[in-house]
Amino acid sequence: MQLIDTHVHINFDVYNQERDDLRNRWSGAEVVQLIHSCVTPQEFESISTLAHQYEELYFAVGLHPLETHNWVPEIGEQIFSLAQSDAKVVAIGETGLDFYKAQNRSQQQQALEAQLQIAHKLDLPVIIHCRDAAAPLAEYLQKFYPTHGKLKGVMHCWGGTPEETQWFLDLGFYISFSGTVTFKKATQIQESCQMVPGDRLLIETDCPFLAPVPKRGKRNEPAYVRYVADRVASLRGIPLETLAQQTTQNARTLFQLPPRDKEIGR
Repeated sequence: MQLIDTHVHINFDVYNQERDDLRNRWSGAEVVQLIHSCVTPQEFESISTLAHQYEELYFAVGLHPLETHNWVPEIGEQIFSLAQSDAKVVAIGETGLDFYKAQNRSQQQQALEAQLQIAHKLDLPVIIHCRDAAAPLAEYLQKFYPTHGKLKGVMHCWGGTPEETQWFLDLGFYISFSGTVTFKKATQIQESCQMVPGDRLLIETDCPFLAPVPKRGKRNEPAYVRYVADRVASLRGIPLETLAQQTTQNARTLFQLPPRDKEIGR
C-alpha cells in the first residue's frame, strides 16, 4: 500500500530536532510522497532544502491569505520567479480566502488573483485555503474562469458543507480531507467526504496542526495521514487499500508526481 500526504509543514521549528525520525515514521506508515505547502515566499529556501534532502518531498510556493496584510505586486513577481527556479515545485499556494481570522478582504483577493494567474501561466495546480469564505471564493472563481481560463487545484483541509463541496467540484477542484474528518462532531465534513467522487479525493495531515483521532490534541505529523485514510475509507465503505490506491493516483495526477517503486531512502 502507498499513501501520499498532500499537505505538510515540516519546515516548522517544532520539528527541528527530529526530522529524520519523522521520515522513519512516515516511511513505516507507508507514506511514499508528500507535498509541502508554503505560508510565505520567505520559506522557499528552507522548504527547498528539505525537498532535496528527502527525495519523496515536493513543494509549493505561495502566500497564505492570513499573510496578505503586507501584500504588494512584487510578492507575486517573487512567487512567479521562485516557482520556476526549482524542479520540485509542483503547485502554487497555499492561497485562498480566510474571513474567519482576518477581514482584509481586498488584500486577500489581490493576492489570490495574482497567484491564480501565476498558476494558470505556469500550468501548475493551486492549493486553496478557504475558511468562512466558501461563497465569495466560489463566486470569484466563477468570474475568473471566463477571462483567464480554468484552473486545476485542491481545496485543502476541507471543512465545508456538502452544498459548498459541490460548488468546488463543479469548478473542477479536488477535495482534500485532514484529521478533522475523524472528529466525532464533524458531521458535515463527513457527509462531504462521502459525496466526493473517487477520482477527486485527496488526504492530508496539514501537520503540525489538527492531529486526527486517536492522536487528537498532540502535535500532528505525516505518519498520521494513515488515520485519516482509515476514517475516510470507513465513511465511504471501501477497503483502506482501495482508498489508498485512489488517493495516491489522484495526488500523482494533480501534482504530476512520478511513481515510486522503491522504498524510501534506499
